[in-house]
Amino acid sequence: MEQTVRKARATFDGIVISDKNDKTITVLVETYKRHKIYGKRVKYRKKYYAHDEENVAKEGDFVRITATRPLSALKRWRLVKVLQLAEMQLEDIVDEEGELLEEIKEASDDSR
Repeated sequence: MEQTVRKARATFDGIVISDKNDKTITVLVETYKRHKIYGKRVKYRKKYYAHDEENVAKEGDFVRITATRPLSALKRWRLVKVLQLAEMQLEDIVDEEGELLEEIKEASDDSR
């Protein structure tokens, strides 16, 4: 039995802009291309729907996605890994009683 060599699949790094769907994330990828006539670098943005089997990526995370077989009408990409977590909001960090941690609150007040 011979093993076939698979071509390198396209991968993109982008920011998760939506994680509201189950097992699906929307990733915004920014790329630069040269304008054909003027030669100026122009920023292009494109949204991709990617499969996130374990719902690990959250809104604002920086992730890597790769091309895969069609998984649905729109999904042609899957999540490889989360490269960087989103900055946590103060409202998200709560202790057992449901109150904000005082140390974090004081630290944020000092930095302002």
